[in-house]
Amino acid sequence: MVLIVDVAADRARWIGWTAQARRENVPRVVNNSRFLIFPHVRVPHLASHVLGQLARRARADWLEHWGFEPLLLETFVDPRHYAGTCYRAAGWQLLGATSGRGLARPGQSYHSTPRQVWVQPLTSDCRDRLCAAPGSPRS
Repeated sequence: MVLIVDVAADRARWIGWTAQARRENVPRVVNNSRFLIFPHVRVPHLASHVLGQLARRARADWLEHWGFEPLLLETFVDPRHYAGTCYRAAGWQLLGATSGRGLARPGQSYHSTPRQVWVQPLTSDCRDRLCAAPGSPRS
């Protein structure tokens, strides 16, 4: 069992989640865990263009492949190495930072450094829908 320990308290506050709404709706938050454009690729604005396409296609692609629509994209950027410029240029929103505590596993501890939390809503009402109870008209 893996417990997420304060991975993104700023995200949870921004959404307005209760503990139950988070448990029920966290699968609708898609994490962009890896994004790499090799340094030898020199195409102006490529990163923000790709991120914009991702945001436009994610809902339909996930619905077709997995059978549900994600409502929010998120990513975590290490500010020691990156500024998050491509996310800002693609219209993502910087919410704050993680605590740097990382994942907690029974009998183990894992420490990381704080990461910036960036999000991209996929619908205009994503926060309402992420806070809705399962089976309600808003979910």
